[in-house]
Amino acid sequence: MTSVKEFRIEEEATADALGRGSFVFTDDYSVFDWGKMPDQIPDKGASLCTMGAFNFELLEAAGIPTHYRGIVENGETLALGEASRPPWEMAIDLTQVPDLPNEGRTYDYEAYHEAAGENYLVPLEVIFRNRVPVGSSLRRRTEPADHGLDAETWPEGVVELEEPIVEFSTKYEEGDRYLAREEADEIAGRASVDDLEALAREVNDVITDQASATDLVHEDGKIECLYYGAAAAADGERASGPASGELRVADVVGTFDENRFSYEGTQLSKEVLRQYHKRTQPQWVQAVKAAKAEAKQEDVANWKQLCDVKPEPLDDRVLTTARNMYCAGTNAYTGREFFDAPPLSSAIGSVSGL
Repeated sequence: MTSVKEFRIEEEATADALGRGSFVFTDDYSVFDWGKMPDQIPDKGASLCTMGAFNFELLEAAGIPTHYRGIVENGETLALGEASRPPWEMAIDLTQVPDLPNEGRTYDYEAYHEAAGENYLVPLEVIFRNRVPVGSSLRRRTEPADHGLDAETWPEGVVELEEPIVEFSTKYEEGDRYLAREEADEIAGRASVDDLEALAREVNDVITDQASATDLVHEDGKIECLYYGAAAAADGERASGPASGELRVADVVGTFDENRFSYEGTQLSKEVLRQYHKRTQPQWVQAVKAAKAEAKQEDVANWKQLCDVKPEPLDDRVLTTARNMYCAGTNAYTGREFFDAPPLSSAIGSVSGL
């Protein structure tokens, strides 16, 4: 399903019922939309699964509906607190994900929704931003004044936002696009962008509060959602979705791949790997950028076929530093020693030395 986790189906979703399955997390990583990179980061998959499960349980405790059912250990579905080791498999409810037909870079969302009916994964990512760190795409797409900030250009350091910014981008296009609100609403189908935004803000609040309680700073992140029309008949108590259905948080939430955190001013997220590749493999990074631009100009969906430079493997020292960042960060965020890892301050010291 993705470059960093596999997908198991136990019971298929239908037009009017959710199915059942699981995510199996791997130690693979991806940067710049490349897909699977040459290396694996030890324990990364278990780190993401652990942190994702922890956050889903926080969301459920806050009354926010999700597709999470528990972690899987020895074939049994358990709460995270019942696990005897860091998990790498997560049980989830499944929804329908129809094909998204395309001709070049033109995508047929009407066909997607005709096939999806009232039980589908919303083909959007909903992004929330509490700060504007180095590396944020917001810096190259917008000006500070667009967000009510009193500056002509973006400062070099991190920019604090008084109110979170919520944006929408495509989910299944080969080269994802940020969207105007009106287009996002059309792509969302029966789901409403107002409800998607409200749900994203709720999720952001929960993750931000947990990060703050553990001395981390939550900078930005995203959610994906499923729309379940049949939920209205079963439960009319919660108004998180339009009157005809319910939105539920899907995919994985609040991990170091989906969100950006920092600790004592140092990045604690996949952004560390992005920035490292920019410094050490600039030829590949520029080739990716050029291939994406060429694909857009030529109306080609698959930009990777236009990229003639491949990423190089990382040194063992870098992989160890990345492993310790993921594992120590998960220990710190959850308040539990799931992994044998150095203190977060030591792990972040190694990150700063990359």
